Amino acid sequence: MEPEKFEEAVKDESWMKAMKDELNMIEKNDTWELVDRPMDKPVIGVKWVFKTKLNLDGSVQKNKARLVAKGYSQKPGVYYNETFAPVAKLDTIRTLIALAAQKSWQLYQLDVKSAFLNGVLEEEVYVDQPEGFLIKGSESKVYKLHKALYGLKQAPRAWYSEIDGYFAECGFTKSQSEATLYVKTRGEASILILSIYVDDIVYTGNDQEMLEDFKKDMKEKYEMTDLGLLHHFLGMGVIQTPTSIFIHQKKYATTLLNRFGLSECKPVSIPLVTSEKLSKDDGSGLASEEQYRRIVGSLLYLTATRPDIMFAASLLARFMHCPTSKHLGTAKRILRYVKGTLDYGLEYVKGKGAVLIGYFDSDWSGSVDDSKSTSGYAFSFGSGVFAWASVKQNCVALSIAEAEYISASEATTQAIWLRFVLEDFGELQTEATPLHCDNISAISITRNPVFHQKTKHIDRRYHFIKDALQEGTVDLIYCPTNEQLADIFTKALAKDRFSYLREKLGVKSAHNLKGSVEM
Repeated sequence: MEPEKFEEAVKDESWMKAMKDELNMIEKNDTWELVDRPMDKPVIGVKWVFKTKLNLDGSVQKNKARLVAKGYSQKPGVYYNETFAPVAKLDTIRTLIALAAQKSWQLYQLDVKSAFLNGVLEEEVYVDQPEGFLIKGSESKVYKLHKALYGLKQAPRAWYSEIDGYFAECGFTKSQSEATLYVKTRGEASILILSIYVDDIVYTGNDQEMLEDFKKDMKEKYEMTDLGLLHHFLGMGVIQTPTSIFIHQKKYATTLLNRFGLSECKPVSIPLVTSEKLSKDDGSGLASEEQYRRIVGSLLYLTATRPDIMFAASLLARFMHCPTSKHLGTAKRILRYVKGTLDYGLEYVKGKGAVLIGYFDSDWSGSVDDSKSTSGYAFSFGSGVFAWASVKQNCVALSIAEAEYISASEATTQAIWLRFVLEDFGELQTEATPLHCDNISAISITRNPVFHQKTKHIDRRYHFIKDALQEGTVDLIYCPTNEQLADIFTKALAKDRFSYLREKLGVKSAHNLKGSVEM
């Protein structure tokens, strides 16, 4: 059990050691100095926060004590000015994993110990001495911070500025499309790519010497934990086999079932019933708003490796305000589907080409309440998908072709961004990115203005796809409806159709991977 207060933690030797280790790290980093309490400056309180870190199998990894500043008492303009710090998008992380698989590279991970303690503060900040560790004879004194503490509003920004400056010194080039993505080249062939998410660094490349040099330099600059091959990142498990890279969230999914009392439930084969349509007022009575939001929020995070539940989770997210019993029942049905697919995840097969391929689709007038359509798209290198979405369109489409046209524009924006990211990776897309569409009319609208009378009312921002087409950035290609992968992101499907598209997305059981795999 994690102690909630210092009085509880002080009774356990392991938690006392964790607190001493935290203070030793703070002192080692020259984070603060003891000074007299200032008369004209406010002093921020601090508190201990205790967390037990677990392994993927649920066993205890270590007890962690963190000294946290009470940042909620900070006022803008007095304690801090800017607070924004970027974090890596999940799309970027998955794209990096997919590229590493395509190149047959191995992914590695580093963890920066007490990362925020390295961020240099621009403001003058004072904090109280931590509970249980008052300096004898100087109990009235306070600490003046040179570097950030966890809990401070400006701590993430200070750390990002620090690590960003260091990477620039080391010769890394920051991506213009993703602020947490850095690339370093040596000669014409060697490349090292890394992505940072707060204190976790994922890196890969084709030159083992560059990888070792980078790891050595990081260890000399910061207190680091070398985690070796990437195996666990942001709640995702990563399995690297000789033939593929497999990502999953089995531990997180199991935790969800236990949290909501469905660990012993009966599994179902599909997340949604095809014959049922959800609406705001279905007459089934109001359900617990808190429980519903917790389930839907948890499901949305599970979509990080499970595109097969993307549409279902996005659909439920439309009813966060005043959910009904039917909505709650549908949410629990999705958890029952997760129960039957606990060991499922995304497989990126090694050796595939690094040519970006896209699919997009729409469900015309699928929303019962406002008749708006649903757009869906997915991108891959021909193996598992690494970028996808299922979103309700902002306007009412008057025809199927119009709904597909709007969906095409949304897919094009994602394709352009992915092309930028891949160019930063050194994978310049020389040919137009193929976007597969199952509607000939939508393709005709993008290529020429033959249907002007039917398209004159469409918001002009959607017409930028025509420019992308002329510039050779994307190319719309017709594909039969039964081969349209994005169909799974726009509507509820029957079992056979759902299972077929799920496999096409690269979602499969870990038991189907080649070789012996443990999760």
